[in-house]
Amino acid sequence: MFSTKIKESLIRILGNEFVCDDTETCITYSYDATPLYQELPDGVVFPKTTEDVQKILRLANEHHIPVIGRGSGTNLAADTVPHQGGMVMVMTRMNNIVEIDQENLTITVQPGVLTQAIHEAVEANWLFYPPDPSSMKISTIGGNIAEGSGGLRGLKYGTTRDYVLGLEAVLANGEVIRTGGKLVKDVAGYDMTRLLVGSEGTLAIITEAILKLIPLPETRKTMMAQFNNIDSAARTVSAIIAARIIPCTLEFMDQRTIQVVEDHAKIGLPRDMAAILLIEQDGSPSIVEDDLKKINQICLDFGSVHTHVAQNLAEGTKLMAARRNALSALARCRPTLILEDITVPRSQIATMVKIITDIADHHQLTICTFGHAGDGNLHPTILTDARDSLELPRVEKALADIFAAAIRLGGTITGEHGVGLAKAPYLEWKVGHAGYHALHAIKKALDPTNLLNPGKIFRS
Repeated sequence: MFSTKIKESLIRILGNEFVCDDTETCITYSYDATPLYQELPDGVVFPKTTEDVQKILRLANEHHIPVIGRGSGTNLAADTVPHQGGMVMVMTRMNNIVEIDQENLTITVQPGVLTQAIHEAVEANWLFYPPDPSSMKISTIGGNIAEGSGGLRGLKYGTTRDYVLGLEAVLANGEVIRTGGKLVKDVAGYDMTRLLVGSEGTLAIITEAILKLIPLPETRKTMMAQFNNIDSAARTVSAIIAARIIPCTLEFMDQRTIQVVEDHAKIGLPRDMAAILLIEQDGSPSIVEDDLKKINQICLDFGSVHTHVAQNLAEGTKLMAARRNALSALARCRPTLILEDITVPRSQIATMVKIITDIADHHQLTICTFGHAGDGNLHPTILTDARDSLELPRVEKALADIFAAAIRLGGTITGEHGVGLAKAPYLEWKVGHAGYHALHAIKKALDPTNLLNPGKIFRS
């Protein structure tokens, strides 16, 4: 609980309704979408304005209270778990779309706006915001920016960081900074915008963002290619890119994932196949048709036993929804689901999937693998039970083996979920000793008292 003095000060800033330290509320904000991690905060606050955030951070700085920024809590690296207690600052009241600027092709938003609400607002104006994390129906844009979220369309369009033009953010000492703007070019000083994107709430609290928009594609079409071995599927991915075709999405699902998703969705996925690719292209009708014809032939040339192009938009949407809902389908299988996130060069996808299978067998675990094959981002997903004290140590060893293998193949420990608390022990494996200390120096420069989201990214 907050001390009486702190609580009274917070109530003066926000009002009694938006300062909570009762047990029920603290438990609600003690965890996020990451399994195995939970810690109670001292209390929870709900700011409405940038000025509120400033005042709260000044108070926290004065009394050395950790502050954990939070949106919907859909993150998957334990980034919003209050690991060292302190104050959870929930940004969902700051949920206004400030402006859609059709002349500059930008949208200005507060951090609590839901990602899907941005999609709907701009598409109503025939504009397009491409980043589409699987949690977009419930995740907030502030969380997407803090985590550097990816999504299914990352291959063709890039990720969240490619669409953030400018930010308003509050530093640990309560000072406001503004970075970038409605600009195509800006090299004045260090790129603070890029630094804050993906910083996981450890450097500043984001209070407003200017996002880049592009014209809405005229049409889109979806196809599925089935393979009786993973090598053929992986070679097909490389061949499509080598043919200078960049699909909107190029998704991979292994047999275990296919079977579980089909049990859940019942849309006719091929349970007997070793892998499938779900491929979507968008753009002008003539280009989409031409690209899908070429992709279809490449799939057949590289070993697909069957291909199918969705006959209409509804069928295509259903196919892609099956992929987007893979996580919820897998979550039905066992009490605990650990969705991991690694990236390897595209040429190493088949090798990495085989290694994951071997690791699963070695540690006697069930691991399903799916992900964004087009950009090498895989999601090995461990089905386990947090109550099983004998199995959890094997899970931890398997995760370490997976991260080590990804790095060995020229990859990384995370492509879109972030480091957070869950992967902090492995960051130095990826960036090296000097790189690790360079990153820590940035944290110390902007947050010298380690006020913002302590214990995340860096080992405590």
